[in-house]
Amino acid sequence: MKVAVVGAGAIGAYVGAALDRGGAEVHLIARGKHLEAMRERGVTVLSPRGDFHAKPHATADPGEIGPVDIVFLGLKAYSYADAGPLLKPLLGPGTGVVAAQNGIPWWYFYGLPGPYEGRRVEAVDPGGAVSAVIPPAHAIGCVVYSSTEIESPGVIRHVEGTRFSIGEPDGTISGRCTAFSQAMTAGGLKCPVEKNLRSDIWLKLLGNVAFNPISVLTRATMGEIAAHPGTRELVLAMMREAAEVAASLGSPPKISIERRFEGAAKVGDHKTSMLMDYEAGKPLESGTLLRAPVELARLTGVPAPNLEMVAALIDLLTRQGA
Repeated sequence: MKVAVVGAGAIGAYVGAALDRGGAEVHLIARGKHLEAMRERGVTVLSPRGDFHAKPHATADPGEIGPVDIVFLGLKAYSYADAGPLLKPLLGPGTGVVAAQNGIPWWYFYGLPGPYEGRRVEAVDPGGAVSAVIPPAHAIGCVVYSSTEIESPGVIRHVEGTRFSIGEPDGTISGRCTAFSQAMTAGGLKCPVEKNLRSDIWLKLLGNVAFNPISVLTRATMGEIAAHPGTRELVLAMMREAAEVAASLGSPPKISIERRFEGAAKVGDHKTSMLMDYEAGKPLESGTLLRAPVELARLTGVPAPNLEMVAALIDLLTRQGA
């Protein structure tokens, strides 16, 4: 299997190194000192499961690679619309694009039977800008249950988790999903192919939709938010609203709100990725994590006053920051 990792940062380089270890032909696309280090020395993964090293091809130019079987997309979702020059040389007629993103994906209603089939979610695909770059027919959904960070250029610290759930938007168990799952498994990762990946998307989103924006507004850790009576109730209210939206779209979360909350609370004094991005002056993933759930709540007629309020606060905060 020929795989290109576009955006070979912490998660992308980790996945690329694992795939290379498993025998896949891997090409990492990155930039800067991280790219220079991977070109010279390869990728070193430091992990509680055992350290390992891999030396896949690394480049800044996808034109060197040509069409691949799978593109693993490690970019932030807000970068997708501008990723055309990186993706175009890599896409063949059957290329699958495994988008390792948080929140609601641009392909959400593609292949989903019902009254909203084919509908565009404007919060994540404004004017069809993302679909123009990554046609939904290429999309393979991916929910990441893994935490990694770049310790230094070319060195990835694997903190925890090895599961990357994937699935076709139309729920079929396709050959390309099966082949990619086998390649990931050969590299030491878990990669189940799900018939209803949307339930997994909502399950992970239940925590992110609340903890992430509240952490930005309060500068608090997940543990602090969970321990404070007021923010605890706000998180639970937002989670319930999101779960009702998911259920109205036929993808109720697989576990209870209380169990999902307790799982997130156990993370303790950990900053969310959105808070770390905010403190670093980076754009926030508020489109996929918050504005899209609000848009879907309005679409389905599900009352979501807490989601609406927090989305408005984040919007105002980021406008001021801009």
